[in-house]
Amino acid sequence: MVAGSSGEVAGTASPEKADVSSLKRPFRVLSLDGGGMRGIYTAAFLARLTDQFARIRGTTALDLGAGFDLITGTSTGAIVGCALAVGRPMQEVVSLYRDHGPKIFPHRITGKRSALFRAGRGSTYVRQGDKALREALTDVLGTRTMLDVFQRRNISLSIPAVLMSTHRAWVFKKTPRSGVRDDLYPLVDVCMATSAAPIYRSLAAIDDPNTVGGPKQVFADGGLWANNPIMVGLVDALTIAGPDQPIEIYSLGTCPRPEGDHLDEESAHRSMLDWSLGADVAPLSISAQEFAFDNMARLLANAMSDCGRSIRRVRFPNKAVPASMMPYLALDDTRPEAMDRLVHQAHTDADLTKSACDDRNNPEGAMISRLMNNLPAMPVSGVVWPTDDGRKG
Repeated sequence: MVAGSSGEVAGTASPEKADVSSLKRPFRVLSLDGGGMRGIYTAAFLARLTDQFARIRGTTALDLGAGFDLITGTSTGAIVGCALAVGRPMQEVVSLYRDHGPKIFPHRITGKRSALFRAGRGSTYVRQGDKALREALTDVLGTRTMLDVFQRRNISLSIPAVLMSTHRAWVFKKTPRSGVRDDLYPLVDVCMATSAAPIYRSLAAIDDPNTVGGPKQVFADGGLWANNPIMVGLVDALTIAGPDQPIEIYSLGTCPRPEGDHLDEESAHRSMLDWSLGADVAPLSISAQEFAFDNMARLLANAMSDCGRSIRRVRFPNKAVPASMMPYLALDDTRPEAMDRLVHQAHTDADLTKSACDDRNNPEGAMISRLMNNLPAMPVSGVVWPTDDGRKG
């Protein structure tokens, strides 16, 4: 997705140069990055953009999740993605972060002293956060499983995590080609697994639905290897889509940090304490992965497009995040002013994206506009998929 000046759309030079494959229905992928509390930015951005298109189309709301064949999301991105997959409104997800964020992250790590204080409390805070997150997710996702989403909504899901018993990447997956291994995993458990960030949260100990009464499976955050899951989405799309079917990937970040660390030689000798007992490593890893995975996807998409396979991707944001946002981008920052700033930035970026959609010479904007104009409207009742207790969802 795009804000500001247009970026590159892989495999697309201009609308008039589109090949015959562009006339076929594209296989659409939504890829959502991890980023802790910055997930409120993702939800607010999508809420704002879809609301604008809904009003233009004269309807109350649009079912954004129904616009995608595959949704892949890591950590907080999986929470947003699974909510979309079951038809929950994004404003409800914004409220999830506002209402439950302070309980999910009850103690913010702000530097050496807070890290030492946190270490002295043992597992107290992560245990509290684990309970709060499960309760919040259950309110939104109920007891739905990966298979439920595929059968009811015809949406494939690919959610990265790490299986601790093997220290290997694991992707919770339900697609037409994925088999049955992950069919019965509840979405709540999947989201707990992919968002189990070491240091910040508990590891996720969940039931294996294929072994009733067996030992728990323990997972860590998928952001350890795929915080930007665009390559997961691209590989799955190539596996699922027809050989001549165009692929479109919509990749959304979480308002990443606008700058790195400018270090002198002496500052290079950092101790564990200088890294806040490891807490400062996570933002570094996230930033590096966002850049690396997006560029790998861009290069692969371009190479395959040169060989005749139509693959288009848009990445948001593709402009620098304002430096004024820097104090509000910590993964565990639940201060009201931090959430307010993230939501405000999301609205600004969504408005810029809508402007790009109105520019007929902007190929990224045209791609997003086609998606939005093809989305089904929410039912008049507001019920896409009733929850276990009969609430709208």
